[in-house]
Amino acid sequence: MSLQQVNAFYEVLISDQAIYEQYLKKCCRRGFFGSCHWDKTKIVNFATTIGYKFTEDELAQVLFEDEASFCDSSLNLAAHGQLS
Repeated sequence: MSLQQVNAFYEVLISDQAIYEQYLKKCCRRGFFGSCHWDKTKIVNFATTIGYKFTEDELAQVLFEDEASFCDSSLNLAAHGQLS
């Protein structure tokens, strides 16, 4: 259920500009060249304030799965000569 909460939270972020701006302001620490350093604790706390409940581990699991899926897709494209 909580993994669904993480996904639902990110759906809200991409669909509501005002919430995304609050999220960016509260959860991102700006680094050199404008890079963003995300704080998982702040993300979980921010999500709680708008009604979502999940842990840092669940957040990391969803984010890691998305990265793994992206990497798998890239590797499959490269293996089939579709990625140059």
